[in-house]
Amino acid sequence: MSPRRITIADVAARANVSKTAVSFAFNNPERLSDSTLQQILAVADELGYIRDPAARMLRTGRTNSLGVLLPQQIDATLENPYYAQFFRGIGQTCHQEGLSMLLVPPLRDSMLKAIPYAAVDGFVVCGLEADRGEVQALRQRGIPFVLVDSDETDGVSCIDVDEENGMREVAEYLLGQGHRRILVLAFESGTTGGSTGWHGPLSRRKRGVDQALEKYGLAADDPRVQVREIPCTRAAGAAALRDVWQHAEHPTAVITFSDIIAFGVLDAARELGIDVPGELSVTGFDDLPESEWAHPGLTTARQPIEAKGRLASEYLVDAIAGQDTEPRRRRLHTTLVIRDSVAPPRTA
Repeated sequence: MSPRRITIADVAARANVSKTAVSFAFNNPERLSDSTLQQILAVADELGYIRDPAARMLRTGRTNSLGVLLPQQIDATLENPYYAQFFRGIGQTCHQEGLSMLLVPPLRDSMLKAIPYAAVDGFVVCGLEADRGEVQALRQRGIPFVLVDSDETDGVSCIDVDEENGMREVAEYLLGQGHRRILVLAFESGTTGGSTGWHGPLSRRKRGVDQALEKYGLAADDPRVQVREIPCTRAAGAAALRDVWQHAEHPTAVITFSDIIAFGVLDAARELGIDVPGELSVTGFDDLPESEWAHPGLTTARQPIEAKGRLASEYLVDAIAGQDTEPRRRRLHTTLVIRDSVAPPRTA
C-alpha cells in the first residue's frame, strides 16, 4: 500500500498555522514574517511535502514549461544529432528562466492532434509549413508560439537560416570541381506533388541547388541530375546510395540536404568499396560535430543550430510574458566548410 500524500493541511497542523499561511509560504512568501516562513518551510521539509504541480497549474494558469512541437516521433528525432544541439540552445534559456522543456511528438502521426494535449505555456514549432492546420490550431488555442525553419507566417515570430544561400555555396563548390553527374538526396516533404509541392527548408535548399546548377549550365531536370526524396536518417542515406549504385551510370557526386543523410552515404560507400572522394564526392548541410571527424571529413554548410534554439526559446519566453507586441523575425547565416569529402571527378 502506497503512503498517503502529505497535504497542505498536514503542514499547517504541524506548524500550528493556517493553510493560507502555508500557501503564502510557497506562493507569496513576502506576506509572512521571516520566522513564520522559515518555520513552515522546515516543517514542510520534515514531512516531505511536495507541491502538487497540477494544483499549481490550476491556480496560476501556468505550467512553467516550454513545448517543442516536433515533426517526427521522438525515437527518429533523437537519432539525428542536429536536435541535440537545437535542444541545448533551448535548454540554456530554460535553465536561465527556471523552466522545463517538454518534447511533443506527433500524436497518431499528427502534429495537429498533439497540440491540445500538451500542458505547456507556449510552443517552439519545428519545420512547419504555413498552410497547414497546426498554425490555425495554435492560434485558436490562444497559446504563444514561435516557428523555426518554417514558412514565414503573418503575425508570428520566426527563426530560420539562409538555407538557399548555404546550399547554393555548397553546390557551386562541388560543381566548380567539375562534377556534372549529380545525385541530390532531399529529406522527405510529406507531400505527393514532388519538388513542386515543397515548402520551408526543403524548398529553400532545393532553390539553392537549382541556382548552382543553372550557373554551370545544367537544368534541374537534366538527366544527369537525379533528385530523390528520402527519410532524414542515416539508414535512408545509406540505402539510397546502395540502390543508385546498382545502375550502370554512377553519379560522381552526392549533394545531401542534411549531414545525417551524408553520414549514411559515407557508410554505404565504405561498405561498397567506393573511394570518397576519388570515385564519389559527398556534401552535407548542418556541420554536426561528426562532420569534422568523419572519414573523410565532410564538406558541408554550417548553420548555427544551438543559437537557433536559444533565440527561438528567448522569443517564446518574451511572448509568454507579454513583452512582445510585434512578431520578430530573424534569419541566421550559414558558412561553407570545406573538408576532404570533395575532389574533382576522375572523368573530368
